[in-house]
Amino acid sequence: MTKKKKHGGRKLTAQELQIQILKFLLGHPKKHFAPKQITEHLKVDNNRDSAEHAMQQLVLNGMVTEFPDGKFGVALDRFSPEEPKTTQKPEKESFADRKSKAPVLKSSSNQRKIIEGRVDMTRTGAAYIVSEMMDTDVYIPVKYVNSALNGDIVRVMLFAPPPFRGKRGAHIQRKPEGEIIEVIKRANEFFIGTLRISRKYALFLPDNPNVPTDIFIPIESIADAQDGDKVVVKVVDWQEGKGRVPIGKVTQALGKVGGNDFEMKKILINAGFQLQHSEEAEREAARIPDTISPQELERRRDFRETLTFTIDPEDAKDFDDALSIKQLENGGLEIGVHIADVTHYLKPDSALDREAFERSTSVYLADRCNPMLPEKLSNNLCSLVPEQDRLTFSAVFTFDAKDKLLTRWFGKTVIHSAKRFTYEEAQTILDKKPSADLKMHPRFADLEWALKHLDRIAKKMRKEREKNGAIGFETEEVRFKLAPDGTPLEAYVKERKDTHLLIEDYMLLANKEVALYMQPPLKARSEDSPKNAGKGGAPVPFIFRVHDLPDMSKVADFARFALELGIPMKTDTPRQIAQSFNELMKKARTDDRLKVLEPLAIRTMAKAVYSAENIGHYGLGFSHYSHFTSPIRRYSDVLAHRILERNLDGKTYRIDAAKLEEQCKHISNQERKAADAERESTKYKQAEYLSKRIGESFTGVISGIIDRGFFVELMDSRAEGLVDFKYLDDTYTVEEGNLRATGRRYKRSFKMGDKVQVRIAAVDIAKRQVEMELVEN
Repeated sequence: MTKKKKHGGRKLTAQELQIQILKFLLGHPKKHFAPKQITEHLKVDNNRDSAEHAMQQLVLNGMVTEFPDGKFGVALDRFSPEEPKTTQKPEKESFADRKSKAPVLKSSSNQRKIIEGRVDMTRTGAAYIVSEMMDTDVYIPVKYVNSALNGDIVRVMLFAPPPFRGKRGAHIQRKPEGEIIEVIKRANEFFIGTLRISRKYALFLPDNPNVPTDIFIPIESIADAQDGDKVVVKVVDWQEGKGRVPIGKVTQALGKVGGNDFEMKKILINAGFQLQHSEEAEREAARIPDTISPQELERRRDFRETLTFTIDPEDAKDFDDALSIKQLENGGLEIGVHIADVTHYLKPDSALDREAFERSTSVYLADRCNPMLPEKLSNNLCSLVPEQDRLTFSAVFTFDAKDKLLTRWFGKTVIHSAKRFTYEEAQTILDKKPSADLKMHPRFADLEWALKHLDRIAKKMRKEREKNGAIGFETEEVRFKLAPDGTPLEAYVKERKDTHLLIEDYMLLANKEVALYMQPPLKARSEDSPKNAGKGGAPVPFIFRVHDLPDMSKVADFARFALELGIPMKTDTPRQIAQSFNELMKKARTDDRLKVLEPLAIRTMAKAVYSAENIGHYGLGFSHYSHFTSPIRRYSDVLAHRILERNLDGKTYRIDAAKLEEQCKHISNQERKAADAERESTKYKQAEYLSKRIGESFTGVISGIIDRGFFVELMDSRAEGLVDFKYLDDTYTVEEGNLRATGRRYKRSFKMGDKVQVRIAAVDIAKRQVEMELVEN
């Protein structure tokens, strides 16, 4: 029997608290408990409101029941020990058949366990279930995956696999296994692949290896596609059940195509993002007026006479933030962070809004943007283009003559941008090297003054953040110079300039202050803050961007690796970890050998996600943080705008916290899928770029070591390839920890971070794989 872990008064995260509550209730299946009783039994520092919120999440998931007296207990119908019944012999071995061969996982109350989680499909067709309710992933053999696909949210019946007997007869308990008994939510309903047409019907053969079944297409649903065409298909009926195949219809015929454009579209479809907005959403967007009514202007704070401008990438079209600055009579400054007022146009529960939530994010591939909103909104009405009136939701701050933040104000505004800067163009002003054309701008002197003061305050805020424990990770972004047909001509790492950091600093300020306004610490409350009303004085629910503490075991492994490269780290406390990472990043700026450590350091960190329960943001060193500044491309910010607007001027509006948490989970999941798609597109472009350079030599750094060989990351393109040991002049042994490989005969060694010269030997664009050869000096 596993000994219960004692928390000793520690405050648990929302996820940990849910797990501990469910374990406790499963151990007392016939009793009911109030939130306060549960926190006392668990001996944790979480308050009653946190426990109640955690139990409401469990109620929402069907794991826990709330009773009329306000107490909670395990949902007995969910964990019923009754076996599923069959009226005929199943076509394949079911869970009930397997029960006699493998013991069912049971709680202390002898009840079968059912969990919910996300499917992580393997290439073999088997899957792992990632669930918040389990400390480890659950393995699903191929025959028990049933109709589930990669990314689906499913319900799983767990059973314990037979113990594995080791070489010396010892019993080794393997990972829990289970059978998927229900698909709760599909991750994707659109797929890309090849259409095969027969006389009476057609079959769709998916390109994605994680879709292990063909899709039946009625002949009347193939549109104008031809046999052998690449098409996009939408599943209209999943045909749940053994031996049945899904039914779909062709939504877009791509022809007999391949190459760059097709591969980018395939990445989007496979990640679950539609290539086009629905006809209904486009019609709604088309009906939105292009002009702003006088009545709308009247109800807003007017910044049109205040110097305002945007700073964005050269190829940007959706300008969702602008800065304004004004000198005050007392010598201080008023600085406005103006954000596109998307919620003015995006009405709740409209077709536009439903589709925006479903997408939740714009996806930025290496050569294109797949926008969250239709173009009329993203690139036109909501985009803060110069020399036009635009509606904004603003965070306005005043600073004294010593650059100390004094006041903040949030509200609906109207602006008129005087200039659209690129980052590079604005940097020339800070570097005192503006072009002749820029000097000809009618407000050049004002813009020069503005950038100077904004940069000074931004640098002070940056320094203060680092002092308070923020980690200064600077992840490198690979960009491509493309030919008209999309073929990469050049790959390079985008340089981060002071203007990039300046914009980032003011966005961080606005995001932090919005979160502090919505749920202020008691000592920081102001008269216009939302009133903490409701049962138990619970705070007004809001959407936070949260970042948990790092995984200490991963940090310990990383510290050992860093020490191998001569970088000692202090890791006793979260603050020491942050300071050690910052020291490492500073050294990496002047030592290319250490650059390989930054992505490894990031992997020790927890993933930042959205949540209705605030636990702070470790990476930024903030107790409160939200996303408010990019509603054109993030639905999280749309929610933040709606909630904030209804809680201004002392008003209080309480959104349903459980519903908000479910929205947070969906948005976080969509963000993860978008990030995966963006990485996949970069890898494709890197492979495509190197495929034209077979035989050429490049300088790189050893970024990973496996038994087969070592990976090298090229300095210019950051593309990664494998140097196979079999092509070297010795047999190599990889040391424990995979930090070094040493030749048995000549004792030559290769270690992580070593700079080497390599030649491109072969490239498989479809697999995004690059083979390299070592170039001897």
